[in-house]
Amino acid sequence: MSAPAPAVPGQVLNGHNRISTQALTSLAKAAAASEFGVDAQDVRADWADDDGLLALSLVTPIRIPPLQAAMEPGRIDLVGGSIWQRTVQAKARILATVTELSGASLSRVDIRISGARISEGGRVQ
Repeated sequence: MSAPAPAVPGQVLNGHNRISTQALTSLAKAAAASEFGVDAQDVRADWADDDGLLALSLVTPIRIPPLQAAMEPGRIDLVGGSIWQRTVQAKARILATVTELSGASLSRVDIRISGARISEGGRVQ
């Protein structure tokens, strides 16, 4: 019997690692839920092949202030901007989070807002 090869930092070992689709989906849903202030169970995530990279498609509600409060001057800026602005900003952050934590190569993140959850106070994100 031979001794196992020593583990040296940075050493490349034969074999492969795989992250299941379920694990990637859970990670994507958690990242989106964090960005939009909703529960991960309310987020739907689907994957597609985009010329060898992964394209992530999300359908999620978003947390917003009550409409009367949203009409107060400056309130929209306090909650992170309009729904459109928050969604555009979230795309880059979700892509970075999923890429960093999983090591997967994502080409893009597409987001469809499916509804709104009313937040009664403080910051919505």
